[in-house]
Amino acid sequence: MGKSSASLALPQRRAECGHTVFCIHKGVKTFSFCRRKNLLVTGGVDRIIRFWNPYLPGKPTGMLRGHMAPVMYVHISSEESKVFSMSADNTVKIWDLETHGCCFTASSKASGIKGELAACLYLSGPRALCVATDALAFLHLKVGSVPEPHLVRSHQEPVVCCRYNPAFRHVVSCCEASVVKVWDFETGRQVSEFIGTHGNAGITCLTFDSSGRRLVTGGRDGCLKIWSYNNGHCLHTLQHDENQSEVCDCTYMEVNQNRCVIAVGWDRRINVYFDIPCDFHHFWKPQPHWQDDLNHGHKEDILCVAQCPPFLLATSSYDGEIIVWNVISGHMYCKLNPPSPMDGQDHREGPDRSVSQLAFLKTRATKLDSASASLISNGPRGSVTFWKLFSEAGLIANFTPSRGKAQVSSIVVTSEDTLIYLADHQGFVHVYDIQEYGLQGPELQAPNTVTSWRAHVGMVTSLELIEGDGILLSSSLDCTVSLWSKDGAYIGTFGQNHPWDVFTPASWSHPRVPFEILTDPQSMPTHLVLETDAPDGCSGGWPEQDNVMEKKVLSETEKAPNPPPSEGPIVEAEVKEDKSQWSAFCPGRLLPAVRKPRWKMPELKWPSIYQALQCHEVARVSALGEKPDLSIIGSDMFNISFRSQERGAELLGRKELSPWSSFLPEC
Repeated sequence: MGKSSASLALPQRRAECGHTVFCIHKGVKTFSFCRRKNLLVTGGVDRIIRFWNPYLPGKPTGMLRGHMAPVMYVHISSEESKVFSMSADNTVKIWDLETHGCCFTASSKASGIKGELAACLYLSGPRALCVATDALAFLHLKVGSVPEPHLVRSHQEPVVCCRYNPAFRHVVSCCEASVVKVWDFETGRQVSEFIGTHGNAGITCLTFDSSGRRLVTGGRDGCLKIWSYNNGHCLHTLQHDENQSEVCDCTYMEVNQNRCVIAVGWDRRINVYFDIPCDFHHFWKPQPHWQDDLNHGHKEDILCVAQCPPFLLATSSYDGEIIVWNVISGHMYCKLNPPSPMDGQDHREGPDRSVSQLAFLKTRATKLDSASASLISNGPRGSVTFWKLFSEAGLIANFTPSRGKAQVSSIVVTSEDTLIYLADHQGFVHVYDIQEYGLQGPELQAPNTVTSWRAHVGMVTSLELIEGDGILLSSSLDCTVSLWSKDGAYIGTFGQNHPWDVFTPASWSHPRVPFEILTDPQSMPTHLVLETDAPDGCSGGWPEQDNVMEKKVLSETEKAPNPPPSEGPIVEAEVKEDKSQWSAFCPGRLLPAVRKPRWKMPELKWPSIYQALQCHEVARVSALGEKPDLSIIGSDMFNISFRSQERGAELLGRKELSPWSSFLPEC
């Protein structure tokens, strides 16, 4: 009895599996836990506020920097979706849980809190922060509407790529600062964030596994990493060599019920990593290289990889070479070389001939159709090339979508191979109808244009079409990730203050366009990109019929050196009618709205106005003086001005004022 009572008095040692240890540099002064959001927040002497997943103590999910003294108090307000913190210098900060940004800062001088901090407590009822120092202070929270900033940014650094996850209805984007953000597709709100995914190295590519529960990223450090999508925990690290050659692109592929990650990059080899569920090792090594890859593979850095189930794989390199592989056997299926310039000059030191984008026309490639084009690639000088893969592989068509010959940076095709979306380095998106294009053999003209618009002010790094919802996802080096309808209506930019409902067009930002696009010089119709002549069948600015109308007007005015004034309104009406037809074809576009039709004499090349002036001497006669009427003082000055203008018109002998009457001197 005594032995048992003594054992009850002794404290029981907790089992190691029953607790979690968080190792934090310089220790913790305060913490707060929110069961509703499953979030732990800590603060300490190092002045950093850390966000933790309670089940993953190895690495914080976010860090907030801004305090200049040790953090002594933190509190999570799930109702406000805010974090309140207070440091030893009596500075109070309010942080946003979604964006991890600082919403408000109150220094001790501004709040009037003085003395040593003794205690702090947040009262959710009155929404006030109670601070005890030499005196007791209450800081009431007044939440106001946050104005929408002119420049909305999804990341602080240029966005490298983005992907849509259909399993969770999320959008995942990554930037050059090795930060991965997860967004809610339906509202645009941020869900989570991974920081330092590849250390100090930037991210170059990302993809998902077949289930959508794991995220695969590739970086400049030569590694690929597989992450748990839910909590951001790194499950595996895939490294192909010790030289840390940069990974340029990767894809996840299933071949005969075998799953693998295929990566390409600066090592000029195709690296295949088998995804074995029972392999719990953290580091994975690639499979031995294919013999055809070693003997007849790429001689330059591989920039892109694209797959076409069940067995086709295409890779492209910096020198413009495209190789199609049989994944099952590892043999090279065919090799494609870009078309050489027709001017007969040596271009080895000239323009960039790299091919960085590939896309299969899967409905044609799976049928093994020998006559039709089955592969699309970008090329030098902004060109797009259609290739035939079966029965003497070769070129089918080649055209340039951009008027400024901007390099095509992203290609996406609909599932039925009916439409192709092309994005370029200047931020434009061009849509073409390719349902019947390249089916019967070579094509001499570009496909029919459906629409085009400017989506970003910088290079578009990735496009993805979410066909079930009719939505286009885009990312750019201008630090933004945006959603568009398949016709180009602007839905919004991830990171904006006001959420949207992707199923309710009334909540979209359309017809408003992003502020940076509205003010960018290249969006104006007078820019070289929009004014130069386009190749046949291409669209990227104003329609060809507009150019024909302008040329017709110019030719008529050149024939008539002194056109009568009555022709002005007629020509203006014709131009307006032409523009209205283009606006009906492409509703909600920025470009037609900016270019307002007006009658410009210098553009029509009329004789200079100074050549038509005739000088006449006018007798200088002083005007008769009149006694001022002092009775009008105190009356409405607008009426006075209006009566004075009427009197001026009567003195000129006209019944109504001329449009130039504002330039006439007062009479």
